[in-house]
Amino acid sequence: MNTQEILETYVESIMQIMTPYGSGTGFVIGDLIVTNSHVVGGLKEVVVSAKELKRTIAKVVYDDPYLDLAFIKCELKAPKTPLLLATKHVDDGDTIVAVGHPYGLNYTATEGIVSRASRLQDDLEYIQMDAAINPGNSGGPLLNIDGEVVGVNTFIIQNANNLGFALPFFYLKDALDAYKAQSSESIIRCPSCKNLIEEESIQDNYCPECGVKLEVAKQRKKGYTPTGTTKIIEDILIALKIDVTLSRRSQATWLIDEGSARININYYDNGIIIGDAKLCAIPSEKIDAIYEYMLKENENLSYLQFSINENSIYLSYLIVDSSLTFDEGKIAIERLIKNANKYDDILIKEYGAIEQKRDEED
Repeated sequence: MNTQEILETYVESIMQIMTPYGSGTGFVIGDLIVTNSHVVGGLKEVVVSAKELKRTIAKVVYDDPYLDLAFIKCELKAPKTPLLLATKHVDDGDTIVAVGHPYGLNYTATEGIVSRASRLQDDLEYIQMDAAINPGNSGGPLLNIDGEVVGVNTFIIQNANNLGFALPFFYLKDALDAYKAQSSESIIRCPSCKNLIEEESIQDNYCPECGVKLEVAKQRKKGYTPTGTTKIIEDILIALKIDVTLSRRSQATWLIDEGSARININYYDNGIIIGDAKLCAIPSEKIDAIYEYMLKENENLSYLQFSINENSIYLSYLIVDSSLTFDEGKIAIERLIKNANKYDDILIKEYGAIEQKRDEED
């Protein structure tokens, strides 16, 4: 198969994984989603999505910092053409395809060749390849021309051109077999003694087998807790009955869909908080009527304001973090969410504005 055929055949099995710390890629093998340990960031829950799966909260059931592997479970519809692990290791010069979501660009497939079939890093073998992988690709599958999983895309050499590394499939197979032999759905692999440890048996974050401190156990117990202004924003969203975990894109970014409108809330390093609802686009006719309507509405709006960037209409809320309070912020964000959808409908239906096209995670 060529690269496009591989992507089209197995796209249902490719997952996007999101945490407060960033995003990565995963893929379905059997009833599990496979990804990297560093993608899940030591969390017990992450958000996953796919072509046939809306954003949903999923449980991290296996975390293996040694192999940099993690397994995730959620309600999954079986893909029409499931991914299978390869039975034969790659050779130098073999054609391979890396699939993932680099920089949030969903379902990107890049073709390359195996530069070195077995490159030793510490005490583990990796497949070195020249297929372009970037942040967001981590945890995605490396496929051969038959569409079989030959590896898990794991890391790159920074500031180098197309120097990527994937964990070979045989490590993944061993980890899957070992995990499935356990009776628990909450397993951590000790990076020191390599034993699989049931999380409930861990006391004070130390491995019960060898006594080494398990940082991943500490991280999973701690979880993610917002602080400061971020906490105020999330408290507001919770008060508005918005699922914060599903809307969170990072520690300082949230996305909310309301009807045909999409609202982004961003908290920037300079202390500015901007809630932006990207509405419809300016049409080629009757532009004066739209401008007149928005100017009139701006006079009546409080907290919010219309603006235009290129040909897109925005409804926005802006405030500095030192001025944000729960009560005032709740009023403003609630109005932004409710009015965004209302104004989008009015501008499209009554003024001929153009509805925006968007990807699921734009």
